[in-house]
Amino acid sequence: MTNPTNPTYRILSLGAGVQSTTLLALSAEGSLPRIDYAIFADTGWEPKGVYEHLERIEREIAEPAGIPILRVATGNIRNDALDPKHRFASMPLYILNKDGRPGMTRRQCTGEYKIKPIKKQVRDILGHPYPQRIPKGVFVEQWVGISRDEFHRAKDADVAYMHNRHPLIVDMDWSRADCTAYLQSRGLADTPKSSCLGCPFHGNQQWRNIRDHSPEEWADVVAFDAAIRAGNAPANASGNPLLGQAFLHRSRVPLDQAPIDHITAREWAQRQAALDTKAPGEPLKELEDGVTDGCSPWTCRGDEPQHGQDDFGLTA
Repeated sequence: MTNPTNPTYRILSLGAGVQSTTLLALSAEGSLPRIDYAIFADTGWEPKGVYEHLERIEREIAEPAGIPILRVATGNIRNDALDPKHRFASMPLYILNKDGRPGMTRRQCTGEYKIKPIKKQVRDILGHPYPQRIPKGVFVEQWVGISRDEFHRAKDADVAYMHNRHPLIVDMDWSRADCTAYLQSRGLADTPKSSCLGCPFHGNQQWRNIRDHSPEEWADVVAFDAAIRAGNAPANASGNPLLGQAFLHRSRVPLDQAPIDHITAREWAQRQAALDTKAPGEPLKELEDGVTDGCSPWTCRGDEPQHGQDDFGLTA
């Protein structure tokens, strides 16, 4: 008989960034309970450093501990955006409208390329693939890598068969700095941020890092930025053209011309305006560092509710 208070499995939502790598290592060494699976949702356009790090932690941490890392995907976010025949869940692109006003496109990519394939994999693990109904009380405990300093991002999943847990907050009371120090002690000081190569939420530091240390990847994102100037190809092909221009960088100029080496006057003004509602220095830090936790499921900046009946629900 199913116990409604005990999970059928423990899984880790593994973005291969700082916090989720910390959780994998803590579980593997026995400092936290053993997880049954770690699931990595691959957008198809992760930085090469993320893929290399994933291979390393699988080889050095997960496999010796007997923890399977499952890779799941629903497509390639870069290719899908440029393919007029492919359904595409939009990225949060920066828009310059025809009248000069700034805007952003809706962010659906986390739901489509991260959350949806994880839900599908969880259903398969539980033995109830969609559209089967999952019996009441059958669920997985899903670990999400949110640390103490990001506690406001902690939330539950929107389906009954997944219960989110945040061990870095509940069990460890660790900040991101604590995670970084722990990874350094494990020889993993070079753990990267987890986000798509061309994520619009990159800070200037991340853009500079790609430009200065990975010319091939820089050429890739510059080419992509130019290719989506009129919006994504599927929308244009379906008769819903973008009424303006789209950009990867918040300055709303082509990426290879964007002011990633300094703060613009407009950005400085925006920082000053934001100080009324945010901690001093935080807006400027965001301009430079981007999303602290990368774009892992359930932690991406600007997360939109993944309602049970939408395209990404996989409910029941």
